[in-house]
Amino acid sequence: MAKYMILIFGDDQQWAAASPSERQKIDEGHQAFRAAAGPAVLAGEELEPAPMATSLRADATGRVTTTDGPFLETKEALGGYYLVEADDLDQVIALASRLHEVSAGHSGVEIRPVVDHG
Repeated sequence: MAKYMILIFGDDQQWAAASPSERQKIDEGHQAFRAAAGPAVLAGEELEPAPMATSLRADATGRVTTTDGPFLETKEALGGYYLVEADDLDQVIALASRLHEVSAGHSGVEIRPVVDHG
């Protein structure tokens, strides 16, 4: 079995402004995803909004500097993730399709295989 990261992106401002019914749809999507995936979910968490991030970057001399927030100014930010184990990408696509963020206009889901350095 292979491991896949399901990365959930969206607009922090729209997530913060979500109505109770929109929040319920999001929660129901995650419940449906977890129920269908069962033990295939190895990890998963919601992340604090992007402005809470700290970015690190080294300059030409190797000195590391920190910056509040993400590197790029972008409307979509990483809001959460799941690490799953599956037979193939098609299985992960079928599971991730249950997440409300796939169909919400301000968000999306990216699936990336995890490299096995085994």
